[in-house]
Amino acid sequence: MARPAYTSRHREVLAVPAEALPAGDRPQPGPVAVLPTESPLFVQAIEAAGGIVGALDADTRGIVWLTSDGADEFARALEANPQVQWVQLPWAGVDAFAEVIRTHDRPDLIWTSAKGAYAQPVAEHALMLTLALLRDLPDRIPATTWGEKSGWSLYGLNVVVIGAGGIALELLRLLEPFGVESTIVRRSEQVVPSADRTVTNDRLDDVLADADVVVVAAALTSGTEKLLGALQFERMKRTAYLVNVARGGLVDTDALVAALAAGEIAGAGLDVTDPEPLPDGHPLWSEPRVIITPHTADTPEMTAPLLAARVRHNVRALLGDGDFAGRVDPRAGY
Repeated sequence: MARPAYTSRHREVLAVPAEALPAGDRPQPGPVAVLPTESPLFVQAIEAAGGIVGALDADTRGIVWLTSDGADEFARALEANPQVQWVQLPWAGVDAFAEVIRTHDRPDLIWTSAKGAYAQPVAEHALMLTLALLRDLPDRIPATTWGEKSGWSLYGLNVVVIGAGGIALELLRLLEPFGVESTIVRRSEQVVPSADRTVTNDRLDDVLADADVVVVAAALTSGTEKLLGALQFERMKRTAYLVNVARGGLVDTDALVAALAAGEIAGAGLDVTDPEPLPDGHPLWSEPRVIITPHTADTPEMTAPLLAARVRHNVRALLGDGDFAGRVDPRAGY
């Protein structure tokens, strides 16, 4: 289907303020390599920030890596170029590069991701999935007869959001007109002012019991893998919905299939799955209470201009103007 020309109107959202670096820790300015293949949009972004784009060589001080693939090639590039002091990764999550980051992390290397940059389109998708589930669209879209009236309103419901990054913060903003009771579940004890309640991960099971909608918007790390499993689905209300716009590995897929079959939860909206892509014939495809979108909460048409904005910001930081946004903590994994 033909689509109109798309110009992004999303604004870049920083999950946390850009972190100031001590003067002695700032990287040495220098050329930036765009890998594995140069893209005009990102070359323009670097040059617009005052940077120089060059081939990967002894003068290179920054790398902008534009794909989640090619981890081995990426690792070889870092191994051969210890003079590189800044790396920009393309997505909010860095799980595809976890081993490379652990292996090649060093004190003088700054890692940045797109975390926070794609918050608006992904939060919009999470809201769409939530509303579609509550309004029984999984039943109505394939229907060929009028049927009975059904559906629920989002207004005033209890929404639990797992994660406290840019997606979670933007989703809270989108939920404000609906007057929901919002709970953020996060690793740290720092309160999220825009949420009605903030709890730490160890209280996840407690807050699930009252949730009408559970939105997964957390980073996938070794500590969050299969964060939602059989026990968590048992604690949820039979009328509750699950929405996952983060990473498929945060949810135990087999446990989700079993919970849906047993009626332990009302349904699920999944933009990400484990495995991904979800194989043809998988039980989730035939589950009538599930909406599956193929990791399209942030399509290239949406993310490219937002990543370009992040690159411009961080190239300026590389050149000594301002601070890096989207810093990755190699130890935490996000």
